[in-house]
Amino acid sequence: MALPVPEWRGYAARRWAALAPALRERLAAASLHDAVRLGCHMFRSEEEAALARLCRGVRTDKEAAAAGRYRHRGNRAFGRGHYRAALSLYSKAASHEPPGSPEVSICFANRSAALFHLGHFEVCLEDIARAESHGYPDRLLPKVLLRKVECLLCLGRLQDAADAFSVVESRIHVDGVMASPTNQTLLKKLSQLKIKIHEKERCPEPAQEACGDMQGKSEIWEENDSISGASSSLSLNFDAERGRHLVASQDITPGQRLLKEEAFVSVLCPGESLLLQDGETAWDTQVTNADLYCHRCLRQLLASVPCQGCSYAKYCSQDCADMAWEQYHRTECSLGALLLTLGVFCHVALRTVLLAGFAEVNRLVKWSHSGDKDPHNPTARCKCLSEAPDMEAGTRGIPGCNDTGQYQNSYQAVFHLLPHTEQHSPEHKFLCMLSIVAICKHLQEAGLHSAVLNQESSEQWSKTKTSEKSSDELSPELKTVAEAMLRHVLQLQCNAQAITVMQELGPSSGPVVNKKPTRLATAFFPVLSLLNHSCCPNTSVSFSGTAATVRASQPIPRGQEIFHCYGPHQCRMRVAERQQLLSQYFFECRCWVCLDELESDVKSVVSMRNSFCCPSCRAPLQGKEEDLLCCSDEACATSVSRENLSHRLRDLQQQIKKALDLLRDRKTDQAIKILLKCQMDAENFLSPEHLLMGEMEDHLAQAYATLGKWQEAARHLKKSIEIVKMHHGPSSEEIGHELFKLAQILFNGFAVSEALNTIQRAEEILSMHCGPQSAQIQELQEMKTCLSELPRSILQRT
Repeated sequence: MALPVPEWRGYAARRWAALAPALRERLAAASLHDAVRLGCHMFRSEEEAALARLCRGVRTDKEAAAAGRYRHRGNRAFGRGHYRAALSLYSKAASHEPPGSPEVSICFANRSAALFHLGHFEVCLEDIARAESHGYPDRLLPKVLLRKVECLLCLGRLQDAADAFSVVESRIHVDGVMASPTNQTLLKKLSQLKIKIHEKERCPEPAQEACGDMQGKSEIWEENDSISGASSSLSLNFDAERGRHLVASQDITPGQRLLKEEAFVSVLCPGESLLLQDGETAWDTQVTNADLYCHRCLRQLLASVPCQGCSYAKYCSQDCADMAWEQYHRTECSLGALLLTLGVFCHVALRTVLLAGFAEVNRLVKWSHSGDKDPHNPTARCKCLSEAPDMEAGTRGIPGCNDTGQYQNSYQAVFHLLPHTEQHSPEHKFLCMLSIVAICKHLQEAGLHSAVLNQESSEQWSKTKTSEKSSDELSPELKTVAEAMLRHVLQLQCNAQAITVMQELGPSSGPVVNKKPTRLATAFFPVLSLLNHSCCPNTSVSFSGTAATVRASQPIPRGQEIFHCYGPHQCRMRVAERQQLLSQYFFECRCWVCLDELESDVKSVVSMRNSFCCPSCRAPLQGKEEDLLCCSDEACATSVSRENLSHRLRDLQQQIKKALDLLRDRKTDQAIKILLKCQMDAENFLSPEHLLMGEMEDHLAQAYATLGKWQEAARHLKKSIEIVKMHHGPSSEEIGHELFKLAQILFNGFAVSEALNTIQRAEEILSMHCGPQSAQIQELQEMKTCLSELPRSILQRT
């Protein structure tokens, strides 16, 4: 959730409404500097108590009871053969174990067993090492060491397996009495592994040749001298109407990489159901993004490394955990519940100043007060950031550039992103102000002042605190930090970039993996933020971890501006919907698509293709009256109420959801029956090109693929692809993902010739949007290699 929880937003709204009119006017006109100082006086014990009540609903502390409960549930899931569920529950148990608890070693050892059964042998070995390093009990160690031997054998590391075998053999015999059933089982396992090692030593498996094509094609890349991470084919421009923007300095071809940038800061979006409601169990077993991805690098997690101080933060490795702690988490750790309550934007704002360091924050905040043009030159006077710079100075005159004229991925560039202070509503600014002051007061009360100021000791903080008149007053340094944070929260409404991933829908073990883009994190990308919006952009953006890559999605001639879509796209929304959503960015979209739709008064593609049709003759319905739609064929003259059609659409969507639930529960035949009935119903009132018609074809393809009926699955998916093509275009990323699914179906159905053609089309489109190194491209290449290596006689038959 980007903004604070609804309860806190409601509290702030009531507080704002109760303020005297004069104070509201003063707050509405206040600068960021003055707003923070007013906020310090207005944040009372009542606000503190209200936040404390909300924070009690979010559990981020270590709790031994919770760890025990999760471990017990993990054991039950493991016993039933539900290894993925067990993996998740053991990870939750490990994250709740208090520091130094011997039980955490049990969690790692149990998790290693689940990993072994899932075939993740390398990660299993890592968990075994963690169990040993955390003091796994000696009496239980032989069983875990035998698992280590099995992993090494499966990985083909014979010498390591033999060495590990010697260790476990000696340990079992040293343990003493061997008559117990447990030890007898271990001895039996030991002898089986001994035979396996000897067999593998006699008949070693041939080494597999590395396939060069699998590594993907290397990309020609010449970096821009003035814009960090950007291609040399771009230039940075400025004008009063468009502000800072990027322009093609040479002709650009589709698929060409234009920008690759690491986020200056990113914060994982936690997912839903973190706030506990009355009557809910104290320990939620739902898996969210917070359990699935590293909280620092956003890498997908198999076996997370928990934070030593809280149960919330999880990492892909000890290195990531250590780096996060040094950079920001030592400050954030004890504020976990507060940050989750106040939302991702507040969290991003805090992490931004922590990564920047107080010296840089202080320098730029002071510069913003002085009115200087150049933050590196205190003697030069400057204009407002939104005004045109001195172009005689070249890029050095453009806000955000350093003293050598370079626009870098730096805190200075982040600081110069426009906060639009005057455009935000006074109520919203008040909410942000109260939230930021709350965080800074907690930092002060928790004694984290020295960490925020990047000081080695708290000696300076102690002197500052004792000299203050009131313990409720923020220190001058924290007021500076609060001002920068308030600026960043306001910036985020227009400059936050969602980091998305293609997340699997349903089980990943199925023959066809269905994926959809899901918001994973919120970040500041100062260079990516230079791209202006268009409802018909000429670029595609993809993500790998915390890195964003921008590619040309169409030919871009020299001199044309580079555009990015902020969300409202011509293929997904009508012009009125797009304009309404874009109002949050404080500009009116004047892209050629919007102008064309507004000036010609012609229905958009979305309106025409997502429309209702006449139940009598199937001609499109059109709205002549507010509550009535009439057939566009005058000879028919049928009319239907909007309410009736909307009700039918809602019923249809509920039935489709029911079918998908059945599909997830592996009741495929029942799901197909419902979907086919839904199709028949939809044909009576939805246009043939309606996106929902395509979605039903897609679901049917998935269902038939589950049953291994590949030809039927391909038939339905091809119909879905035709509808997607009408909405998004033949070279769109959406078509690329659909062709990827079709390639999987044709591959599994052994339709070799058609599969190879589909793989080639999917590869061309996805390479253009996602690059040759993307996971889907790698999988397509694997399928192509596998099919190409089939005997010629088989290829000729197919």
